[in-house]
Amino acid sequence: MDDSVHSAFADRYSRQTRFALIGEEGQRKLAVASVLIVGVGALGASLAQHMVRAGVGEVRLVDRDFVEPSNLQRQMLFDEADALAVMPKAVAASNRLRQINSSVNIVSTVADVNASNIGLLAGGVELVLDGTDNAATRLLLSDLCFKQRIPFVYGGVAGAQGMQATFIPGETSCLRCLIGADDSEQEVDTCDTIGVLAPAVEFIASMQAAEAIKWLTGNQEALRKTWLSVDLWSFRIRESELPSCRVECPYCGHKPDGAREDKDICENDRGEVSSISSTVLCGRDTVQVTLDKPIDLKELEKSLKELGCKLTVNRYLVKAVLPSGEQLILFPDGRVLVQGTADAENAIRLCKTYLIDGK
Repeated sequence: MDDSVHSAFADRYSRQTRFALIGEEGQRKLAVASVLIVGVGALGASLAQHMVRAGVGEVRLVDRDFVEPSNLQRQMLFDEADALAVMPKAVAASNRLRQINSSVNIVSTVADVNASNIGLLAGGVELVLDGTDNAATRLLLSDLCFKQRIPFVYGGVAGAQGMQATFIPGETSCLRCLIGADDSEQEVDTCDTIGVLAPAVEFIASMQAAEAIKWLTGNQEALRKTWLSVDLWSFRIRESELPSCRVECPYCGHKPDGAREDKDICENDRGEVSSISSTVLCGRDTVQVTLDKPIDLKELEKSLKELGCKLTVNRYLVKAVLPSGEQLILFPDGRVLVQGTADAENAIRLCKTYLIDGK
């Protein structure tokens, strides 16, 4: 930010610093802090906005998805133009956030968070904020946070109900201890299966943001250290104390076993072999297929057109509507979101047909 812009916004944080428990010292701590927000959908977009408006020095965003019309009801950083352009959420969010506060360093990454990249993505941050929508990724984040001694600010919403807790290595249990789930489990209720009330999202995101600001400004003693459950429709709120770390837990402060994934080995008509892994995205009628190498978007544009696909193209991805009605959203890192099916085998078959055999 140049001097003229800095002068124009000199009182940006004045109402925040007048809050005595933050003050000028707390604001200075925010300015040198860094956070990672995983998932930039409903919760993540709201969290990102809170962190950027509060003046957190570096905000890292990572998301594997793109903006769709159904997101606009509750995902506050996006607009119709983002949906029409099929913009990656991390990119669209960062563009908007830089307009809100140009003094914050915003780092956006379009990627699927997994065991191989989460360490790099979270390297050096003071907090990890949960904006995800599935148990497997949340457990991965919790495991990493306890290994790296980073607080994990959890939040989840479905329907009009939400939950929030902050897991602190050395003080509270990890998420895995609390919910007793394993990586293969998926939540029964998600916003894709039972819908979601936008105010419930904002309520939980506000709880997450408040806990994050407490930690980052040096007010750790003010952290709630409870599991909060809320139903905004009937307005019921329940709060229970988080349990302490379990000595016998293999994840509280210990390195978890590597994640497992199902793979399919396929060969095209030229004898070229590739490895494909797949993940069914809960409730979305979508399967994420991951190839074993990057995708050359330009190269595939021509072949997809020749195969009768209708394309939407931007610098970040290619969306192909297949003649049969399914959609392939191609990312250069080797990921393909196959929409219109929840069958992993069918999704892999479509990728083989259009991306491997059809080339």
